[in-house]
Amino acid sequence: MEEKKSRSQFWTVMKSLSRNKMAVLGLIILIILVIAGIFANVIAPYDYAKQDLMHAFEQPSAAHIFGTDEFGRDIFSRILYGARMSLLVGFVSVGIAVVIGGALGAVAGYYGKRMDNVIMRLMDVLLAIPQTLLAIAIVAALGTGLINLMIAVGISSVPTYARIVRASVLTIRGEEYIEAARASGTSNTKIIIKHILPNCVAPVIVQVTLGIAGAILTAAGMSFIGLGIQPPAPEWGNMLSSGRDYIRDCAYMTMFPGLAIVITVLSEPSRRRPAGCAGSEAEKLMKGGM
Repeated sequence: MEEKKSRSQFWTVMKSLSRNKMAVLGLIILIILVIAGIFANVIAPYDYAKQDLMHAFEQPSAAHIFGTDEFGRDIFSRILYGARMSLLVGFVSVGIAVVIGGALGAVAGYYGKRMDNVIMRLMDVLLAIPQTLLAIAIVAALGTGLINLMIAVGISSVPTYARIVRASVLTIRGEEYIEAARASGTSNTKIIIKHILPNCVAPVIVQVTLGIAGAILTAAGMSFIGLGIQPPAPEWGNMLSSGRDYIRDCAYMTMFPGLAIVITVLSEPSRRRPAGCAGSEAEKLMKGGM
């Protein structure tokens, strides 16, 4: 029964999104970017790390459609591999936030009282710190690198998902099927996992689609200031950082990575709220959970 309800909530969101042409276009662009990242080693015309100093600072041409950087590396190839890095950070960091935040929110909402108070006050402390600043502090403690960047961005997003899930749990924990599960002797852990969390999926899906874009922006910003993925690994943020020194004479070095970030962020479907969609449902639940 609960599984059917969960599936119906998921398809309600998907159908609402499909009625908006811009949302569908954004989803198509995002799918193309994902495919480009996955198959970058097949699509890329050059090795992203191959240096050719004889062709450094080459303007966009038939041989190098996005030009080359200061080391003669093909920018188009690096952007393709950078898509893999950026999307990996986006999806994994949001996954970390959903798992940890969802678990904390479910426990806080289900048990209430002292447990709720302790967890939510901890979330308040984290929310009081700007997300990027919190991510920078975590990376400064753990060190730079791909894994640490994903952990930092994920942990900095935990409070958002904890509040959304908590607010959802508060609205459904008194339902009859929850009471029936308790009366039948079902453990609290099983009730949370099997009966409560599946019914929180709709607002979480909406927030995830927004969160991926935010995670990509945060990761790019941290790489730009040298605290994210380090060169020579291709990442859009560190490509922008290395290209800014040559922006007067070789603007294409920053233009193409910048466009990649802009297109990816704007392609997030939930940034265009379709009519009848629960596009603001996550935000409403956030306010309700305060």
